[in-house]
Amino acid sequence: MAVEKPGSFQVPRLLRALVRVDEVWLALLAAGIGICAGCGVAIMDAISIQMHTALFVLPPGKGLSESPSLDPRRAIAAPVLGGLLLGLFMWVLARLRPKPAIDPIEANALYGGRMSLLDSIIVAAQTVWSNGVGASVGMEAGYAQIGSGIASWLGRNFRLRRNDLRTMVGCGAAAAIGGAFNAPLCGAFYGIELVIGLYSIATLPFVVIASLAGTLTVQILGFASPPLNVALPANVPNDVYVIIVLEGVASGMAGILIMRGVTTIEAVFRRSGIPGWLRPMLGGVVVGLLGCITPKAMSSGHSALRAYIGVGFPFITVAGLFLAKAVASAFSIGSGFRGGLFFASLFLGMLFGKVFAGVVGVLPFLNHMPSDLYAVVGMSGLATAIVGGPMTMTCLALELTQNFAVTMAVLAAAIAATITVRRLFGYSFATWRFHLRGEQIRSPVDVGWVQTLTVGRMMRPVTATARPETSLAAFRQEVPLGAVQRVVVVGGDGKYAGIVYPAEAATMLGQDRKVADILHLQNEFLLPGMNVKEALSRFEAAEADALAVLDGPETRQVLGILTEQYALRRYNEELDRRHREVAGA
Repeated sequence: MAVEKPGSFQVPRLLRALVRVDEVWLALLAAGIGICAGCGVAIMDAISIQMHTALFVLPPGKGLSESPSLDPRRAIAAPVLGGLLLGLFMWVLARLRPKPAIDPIEANALYGGRMSLLDSIIVAAQTVWSNGVGASVGMEAGYAQIGSGIASWLGRNFRLRRNDLRTMVGCGAAAAIGGAFNAPLCGAFYGIELVIGLYSIATLPFVVIASLAGTLTVQILGFASPPLNVALPANVPNDVYVIIVLEGVASGMAGILIMRGVTTIEAVFRRSGIPGWLRPMLGGVVVGLLGCITPKAMSSGHSALRAYIGVGFPFITVAGLFLAKAVASAFSIGSGFRGGLFFASLFLGMLFGKVFAGVVGVLPFLNHMPSDLYAVVGMSGLATAIVGGPMTMTCLALELTQNFAVTMAVLAAAIAATITVRRLFGYSFATWRFHLRGEQIRSPVDVGWVQTLTVGRMMRPVTATARPETSLAAFRQEVPLGAVQRVVVVGGDGKYAGIVYPAEAATMLGQDRKVADILHLQNEFLLPGMNVKEALSRFEAAEADALAVLDGPETRQVLGILTEQYALRRYNEELDRRHREVAGA
């Protein structure tokens, strides 16, 4: 876990004590985190805009993805050379800091909110660079990383409790996303749904305060995004909700295909034997070629979303744009460019909504609605499918459109997309990538304590041992019935041989019978590094109520013994304690 110490900065002890015991001071800390996160968002935006303007020769105030056309030489050269430089930097970085950076979801799920500020700055810089050279990635990964990294660093310097530190990490992410979209409610729900993982009255005020502070900071610095310019109906008829739900289901399926596409491209690059430092450059070739066809395939698509959400396109054109953007995003992330799919999924969802509107428009006996409604619904539905957080996307649609009439429609589609993805896929994009790395994280809910509750901490010393060559008659004399429930058997070389039960030995007849004849669980054992859930799974698989703990499968030296009953009791005790901490936070 790459988490450095807080550093030389020291918070006065009195101030630390006030923050730990007084919620007012904790709220002030959340506001300070929001301001810092907002400044980080503004700095990242400024750098990205300057890079786009310089590399692609854009008019002032013009976004890359909204440009009608680009110089083909620049469209190809920027992502290709930018990808090469990024790949070389990541190659060097992997040797200097071999452990991957911890993102906010992983930090809250496994490490109690502890994450590295230096790693967060590096991730933010990589994200800005990737977006700046035209790769089809969103900036939200960098925004949330820098906001949460600052929050974690400050929280550790204030010596916050584990639960409070996790809350502050959510505050940092909420402030960053709220500022990025000029949508404080969206930012607050992003922090709660995607980074903290639990709705709680105790944590909600701090997250809202941070999100408001971050949003206001970005506004003051002049980087606030304007609302979407889109014409929406004054109300949505009841019979249209069936179509809206179907669009949500379709958005969920499209989101699954996009996530699968990203991981498939990653797997192809990995199996190809192409050096890791060269892959972003090859991904840049694909992005650059698509950028020559349409600049809408480049960058995050944020400016294109605002410019074209209210514009009508022929069906073939919008379907082609959707395919181009999806391919560019998949190759950008799959080849190693740093960034996320949040921003890109919004633009993809808008395009998908227009495609859906084109299909629905030719069907008879339907109450036809404007394509802009389906575009907004698709934007929220596809983003929910990929990123997760139905309330996050519903609030985002509300704040971007400033139209309450479509809120229920957006919420219905977001929920339909969420259920579809959970039923058919089971992961959001972030948790799916954790799964591919071997981490069993499905949400930011704190499961780090499970990792620390290990077999090594729970095991007890072995009180009785025997040798496999000992006769049962001698064994019955050495271990009287009722003295112990089980005996660990070790060979002459000290290696584990199995477990025997004195009750079984008492009923076994025969003069020549030995302990070796009634051995059980010879190949079923625990290792000290296993966590409590792994241990309980091993108990269930072995159908045993106790297992020996060995130092390793080869050496097989006995370290102790653990019963299923004790492991379950310790697990339930820790689970109850965590629930009480959350309830009393």
